[in-house]
Amino acid sequence: MQPQYALVAYVRNSVGEFVESLRRELHPEHAHLPAHISILPPRFLTGTEEEALQLLAEVCGRVEPFQVVMGEVQTFLPTTPTVFIRVAHAAYRVRELHDRLNTGALLYEEPWPFMPHLTLFKMNTNEQARESMSTAIRLWGEYAGTRQIQIDQLTFVRAGGAADRWLDIAPIPLGHRLATAR
Repeated sequence: MQPQYALVAYVRNSVGEFVESLRRELHPEHAHLPAHISILPPRFLTGTEEEALQLLAEVCGRVEPFQVVMGEVQTFLPTTPTVFIRVAHAAYRVRELHDRLNTGALLYEEPWPFMPHLTLFKMNTNEQARESMSTAIRLWGEYAGTRQIQIDQLTFVRAGGAADRWLDIAPIPLGHRLATAR
């Protein structure tokens, strides 16, 4: 069976800690998943893994790091029982990066329009999502930390053997890093 791939920006600040803690509390079956913003949602490659990595390095090397600010808790109900935090500021930067990378070996016709977000959890039923969403809204409203996320490195991942397991294949830094003279 052909593996699926994705491109994510891991969230390793207090927002990520909040999301992972909330996930442990409300959907412990997915507590192993690190907080992330998907740049390219799961897809099958139209080329080789090596071609995909070359494309990622080429395009991402020309994109400078940027910050996004997280907005309110929302859901994709009734389409899917997914609860997420919307990217409120600089979502266009995530969308532009997605559009620039959805080509060549990474080209994929996605079933839904791409919307920048940070998934909190995907429940098993719509009812579970509705119940958990009210708790997520309340806790996110009480969260006093930063809502900013620096996006300076992406990670190319491949679906692993077990369900909902993803393996990191390669870190993909954004922007050109120039060596300083000594």
